[in-house]
Amino acid sequence: MAPNPDIRASDADRDRVAASLREHCAEGRITMDEMQERLESTYAAKTFGELQEITSDLPEEDLFQHPIPASRPNSTASPAVRRSGGDLYRQGGRAVWATWATVSAINFVVWLALALTGNVVYPWWIWVAGPWGAVLLMGTIFGPKRRS
Repeated sequence: MAPNPDIRASDADRDRVAASLREHCAEGRITMDEMQERLESTYAAKTFGELQEITSDLPEEDLFQHPIPASRPNSTASPAVRRSGGDLYRQGGRAVWATWATVSAINFVVWLALALTGNVVYPWWIWVAGPWGAVLLMGTIFGPKRRS
């Protein structure tokens, strides 16, 4: 909903319009002289209506950033790379297995260091690596089927 044009504008509102004017000048929509005139009017504006008048002939967003229509034959946009769900699942699976291996190795090294110093303790690291590894193995075996 557009603000009431009679409401008083804040310094932040004026700064937002000024930044927009600088951007439009950088994009070549207005000249430096025109930008200077509009900046003076912006900082003198008291209401939203006065600020709207200053930018009424300028687009609110950069029209260049809009997507190029599909019907256009000579597109300069690079095609988007789309990954299939299977590719993402396999890539995620590798990351999960790597995490499991890292955590399991750290736990094993801590247990081994304690064992080598004479503090032989129960191999507790099996309770970290075992169930987690079993769940990962089941997910790998019974996960989504790969299409060829």
